[in-house]
This record gives sequence, C-alpha cells and structure tokens, in this order.
Amino acid sequence: MTDVLRRLMDNMARLRGPQGCPWNREQTHISLVPYLIEEAHEVVDAIEQGHSASLKEELGDLLLQVVFHAQIATEEGKFTIEDVFNGCAEKLERRHPHVFGPTSDRVTTVQEVAARWETIKQEERGGAVGPSLLERVPRGLPVLATAHQVQSRAARVGFDWTRRDDVFLKLQEELGELQEALRGADRGRVRDELGDLLFTVVNLARLLKIDAESALRGTVSRFSARFAHMERAAGNESLREMSPGELDRLWEAAKADEAPPPSSGRAGDGLE
Repeated sequence: MTDVLRRLMDNMARLRGPQGCPWNREQTHISLVPYLIEEAHEVVDAIEQGHSASLKEELGDLLLQVVFHAQIATEEGKFTIEDVFNGCAEKLERRHPHVFGPTSDRVTTVQEVAARWETIKQEERGGAVGPSLLERVPRGLPVLATAHQVQSRAARVGFDWTRRDDVFLKLQEELGELQEALRGADRGRVRDELGDLLFTVVNLARLLKIDAESALRGTVSRFSARFAHMERAAGNESLREMSPGELDRLWEAAKADEAPPPSSGRAGDGLE
C-alpha cells in the first residue's frame, strides 16, 4: 500500500480508536448508508457541472466512505482494505481476458465484450443458474436509473426495441391510455398508466444513449434557476398575485437571460 493510502487508513483507524472521535466510533455499515448515497450523488453532480476541483474533493469524500466501511470490517475481522483492492484488481483481470489474457482472447467490439462479460460471470458462479437478470439490479438505485438497468438487462437477451420510431409510437399509445384512464374514476389505473408512460420515456432515452436520470436532473436544475430569476425579477411583488400572462412573460425573460448551454449532444431541455 502506498504511503498516502496508509496515512488515510491510519487516520481512520485513529478516528475509530479509543481516543478517537465519538461520532466515528459509533458508526456502523448501516448507519453510513445515507452518507454513502449522498457522496455518490455529489460526485455525479460535480461531473455534470464539469468542475474538476469539486470532482477531486467529492471523489475523496466517496473514497472516505470506502475506507470507513473497510475499517469497520477490519475491526470485525471480516476483511481489510487490502482485500478490497486485491479483489477489485483480480476481478478486472478475470473479466477482461481480452486485455490481460493471451492474444487469442482478443475481442474487437463492445457487443463481444458484453457477451463475454456475462459468460465469465456465469463461470464465476460455477456454471449454476443465478438469479433473474432483473433481480440483480441494485435495489438502492433511483427509480429512473432502476428502469434503465432493468431495460438494459432485458435487452441483453434480445428483448428490446429495434427501431426508435416504434418507441415513439409506444409513447403515443401509452399517452392515449393515460388520457383514457383519466376519464374514469379508477385512480389505481391512472397511476399504472402514468408509470407505463414514464417507463417508455426511459426506454426512449436509453435508445438515444441518454441517461434519463441525468437528463431530468438537468431539467430540474434549469427550471429552478429560471424560477429563481422570476422571483428576482418580480421584486417585492408576489408571484402568487401575478396573472398567468405576467408569469409567462417572466418565464420567457428568464429563458432569454440565461447563458446558452454548452454543446453536449443532448436533446432539448423540455422546458419550452
């Protein structure tokens, strides 16, 4: 282990020691889960904002969570941080024989890599039939990311859309079914049809190679910035007291005043 990693581990061990920090000493794997999720989201935010300094800091905070959990496991005699590093390195080598193996194992396409990845994972289970592809989707993911993962895993066995236009037709069908449900009194059906519509939107995003979670997060961010602009423009006058026409004019002014988005290849913001 390098000196810098050893310093980090020694600091964590000291924080968890008898003369350490009371808060750090009482933490468990379970109690740290909210912090782990929060730090992962902050890393994503730094990446999407394109802030290298923030990304460096947030990656450090996320690494601290890994070190924290490894220290707890070390104290319990379960595993060490070295076991984590070695397991990660071994998995990379085992699952990428086309990079670390003999020349005869070389592959040339992403599709070949994905197929071999699944074969290797099956071999790691001793050839036994594992759980459903969909059961292996992490339960803690945000729901849009979960939908994306479920669809992607189903696509691995060929259960997928082949044409983008077909997804647009499916969107129209689901929207029609939602409108029909709204004409009735069954709120459960309305909820289900809305869910089907959202699921199809995620399918479209996946086929467009756009992460639905990131796309929606970006839209929420732009909406919030524009709404704050409206509040500032209104001054002492409450937005609640304005007419719809006045609110629309403030919204258009907010849109006109914002900086043009960087070219990212992504679709429009949906806030027209």
